[in-house]
Amino acid sequence: MDAERWLRLSPLLDALLDLPPAGRTEELERLRASEPALAAELEALLAVEDTDPTFLHDPLPGTRPPSREGTRLGPYRLERLLGEGGMGQVWLAERADGLYQRQLALKLLRPGYADPNLRLRFSREREILARLQHPNIARLLDAGIGEGDQPYLVLEYVEGVPLTDYCREHALPVEARLHLFLQVCAAVRHAHANLIVHRDLKPSNMLVAADQEVRLLDFGIAKLLDRDGTDASHARTEVRAFTLHYAAPEQVRGEPVSTLTDVYSLGVVLYELLAGDKPYRLRRQSDAEWERAILEVSPPRPSVAVQRLAEAGQIEPGQARKLSRRLRGDLDNIALKALHKVPARRYGSVEALARDIERHLEGRPVEARPPRIGYQLQKYLQRHRWGVGLGSLAVLVLVAALGLALWHAVEARHEAARAQALQRFVLGLFDHAGGTQRHQGMALRELLSAGARRGESELEDQPRARAELLGVISRMYLGIGDYREALALSERQQQLLEADAGAPVGLRLDAASQHGRVLRLLSRSQACIERMRPLAGEAVQVQAQWPQQAADFSLQFGRCKRMLGEPVAARQWYENAIGIRRDVLRDDAGVAEGMIDLAALESDAARTGAAIEQFLAAQRQLRARLGDRHPLMVDIRRSLGVLYLDRGQAQEAEAALRSALALALELHGPDHPSTLAVRRQLGLAFLQLGRLADAGRELNAQHGPTEATLGPRHRETALSLCALGRLALERGDTAAALSAFSRAVDAWRQPDGRYLLDYGLADLSAAQQAAGDADAALATLAEARRVRAARLGASHAAVGDLDRRMGQMLLDAGQAEAARPWLERGAQLTRLGYGADDPRTLQAQLAMARLAAREGDGAPLARFADGLPEAPSMAPIRWEAQAFAAEASCLDGDLATGARQLRLLEDQLRQSRPEGGSLVREVARLASACGTAVARGRG
Repeated sequence: MDAERWLRLSPLLDALLDLPPAGRTEELERLRASEPALAAELEALLAVEDTDPTFLHDPLPGTRPPSREGTRLGPYRLERLLGEGGMGQVWLAERADGLYQRQLALKLLRPGYADPNLRLRFSREREILARLQHPNIARLLDAGIGEGDQPYLVLEYVEGVPLTDYCREHALPVEARLHLFLQVCAAVRHAHANLIVHRDLKPSNMLVAADQEVRLLDFGIAKLLDRDGTDASHARTEVRAFTLHYAAPEQVRGEPVSTLTDVYSLGVVLYELLAGDKPYRLRRQSDAEWERAILEVSPPRPSVAVQRLAEAGQIEPGQARKLSRRLRGDLDNIALKALHKVPARRYGSVEALARDIERHLEGRPVEARPPRIGYQLQKYLQRHRWGVGLGSLAVLVLVAALGLALWHAVEARHEAARAQALQRFVLGLFDHAGGTQRHQGMALRELLSAGARRGESELEDQPRARAELLGVISRMYLGIGDYREALALSERQQQLLEADAGAPVGLRLDAASQHGRVLRLLSRSQACIERMRPLAGEAVQVQAQWPQQAADFSLQFGRCKRMLGEPVAARQWYENAIGIRRDVLRDDAGVAEGMIDLAALESDAARTGAAIEQFLAAQRQLRARLGDRHPLMVDIRRSLGVLYLDRGQAQEAEAALRSALALALELHGPDHPSTLAVRRQLGLAFLQLGRLADAGRELNAQHGPTEATLGPRHRETALSLCALGRLALERGDTAAALSAFSRAVDAWRQPDGRYLLDYGLADLSAAQQAAGDADAALATLAEARRVRAARLGASHAAVGDLDRRMGQMLLDAGQAEAARPWLERGAQLTRLGYGADDPRTLQAQLAMARLAAREGDGAPLARFADGLPEAPSMAPIRWEAQAFAAEASCLDGDLATGARQLRLLEDQLRQSRPEGGSLVREVARLASACGTAVARGRG
């Protein structure tokens, strides 16, 4: 059947399929009277539909060709069909020429289409995708023309689940669904910024990958808004190639479409995410009925749709009532505004839609609702409910603390124990008082300051009660991240207790613990040890009578030992604290806190795998007992992010750190040291992913507040400087990198930085090498190795990693023989310590293959590159291996092959790392050198 005949039959067949059997017979008889041949064809098609429900799956009935599995198209082999749309097929493919191994998505026109307009549209998709560079949009990797003049596109293969299916299968709460939807909005906003309308937005084009990131697919019917001689804001639809269920009214009517068309489709997706159902209930399932609903029917509010699902038995009534309350109000209005049938009354852009959703998540008034005073006041109170209640609660706490301090004037043991238990309950409410959020911090500081002054004056003749009150307020200052004020109060408390020979042991232990804690947080761990050491023996002796105070003392003393490079002693104190909290106090949060400290020791010792397992165990313990919103979850997820980065798993690190940052902002506010530390690590994750702009945003945002809060020589400030140095080095700014690393190393030469000094020296060495000072780089790296060997032992895998770097540096300087023993030792130690698949082990193997290539044998480099796993974390190593293999070809005299391979790699890196970086520059340098050699050879 030809296309022209099918265009005549198709609408008639649709109409007949919508009719009941009796109606079909009547309509066929009417047609037979005027056009018997047409009626006969329709009758035959209806008969086929009764026996073969798939006969309409082809563009033209009867044109389905034999399977193309295993055939080649250009340099690609088609593995299996992934899906079919209105105009194209998508195949899982791989390179057939052996250049590299990677699963790809290959898109080509469906067989049977001969319409030149469709080929034109297909070629436009190539142009469209080439313009889109966004983390939430599947990337275009290649394009070409296969046999039979068949165009094809090669896209990033995204293994994921459609957005609505993912949310349903994981039973995600509304907030999580909205965050995923905002990723879709970001991708569509990027397309609109490039004058592109997608025109077929639907959940099956929005896949959620394993990293919980959404990828937007299929720009097959998208239109460039600046083409075809159309108005810059509109483009006219062609033959229907969109999905009707998500189409806007103007698409159904065949009117011009614009970015507001995508806003409508996003509204349908949002409605389905929130309500679990599509916006329209149909009398029968047919295209005609769908068109009528889209054009004429007003959808019910999502909160009402949820209740209807409960009435139909598709959702539990209790769950429906809870969800309906959650959707009622803002989300109802947002969804219906996006779905307005008049384009001008929808959101003016995808950005406006996303902004309203963000306002809702932040508890702010949304544009979709009228700005009435009552509504705005309600949102204000909801948004500041913690702050509004906290002022009153803080006053009550201070009054209670004052009462407790007076009560403790009575020294009877049972009265003291009872009063301290009540005090600890109050402190538990405020130990993480950073949750007051940014606009409440100043008010709380003023309140605490006033409480301290009042306590000093009103309790002047009761020094012990005054000391206890100062300890309460000092701990509150610790909770909001004001370490300096906490230290001043702890020092004043110490003076009072030193003058009170009869102060209870529990009070003295508690005061020493908190004083030591703040000293450590201010990077003064040696002073912490000096403060706590006189009470260490007594803490062990009285732990049966004072278990809470003894456990707190053990944990803080162990942390100060850890900061000073005494891991064995630190472990003993940690285990003592965990034992008391588990066996005596039954303190689940305290046990999890101790598990975090033990995991940190594994991390310090560069036992990455063991550290990850222990942090995950602590996370399970905390989640099972206290849920996901405990402040310790911030520390766990931040630490996991650090360890994932050590193993090159940047995507896993980003997911953990994004979660940690969201929780830190909620609990502590933006300027708390814990929040700043998470932002620093997230910036480093972006850096490892090649997203230099995102890395710069996060790292620059956290550095100023970190230095202002903790001082220029604090170990955390040095970590921030080191992160900024890595960013500068990646951008090619060696002067800035040298300055930042030098300042970090200077800070880490203090006692508190002993366990970080070797890392800073290694980074400084890399900057010196980039600046061309090879001698200084070797000397600095040698010092880093000595420091690390002294800390971890000469046979540790982390020392082997520095051995590998030493060998690489010598190899780059042309000293292959001198490099060999270093590289061999590095390969051996990393393989034994980290395992065969760890990125650090693979880096050592790559260095050995480079050495072989320098000695005339390039085969190991090629084998190494071909044998790397396909995991995303392996991509940078694979690119390095391919670059060095191409360089080896150039050095061996095969200039044409080497130059071609480097050009291909440059193109690939341009797609994967559009913001550049050190690897991109290195490949460009190698390509330039090889290209120059080619030119000389031709000359």
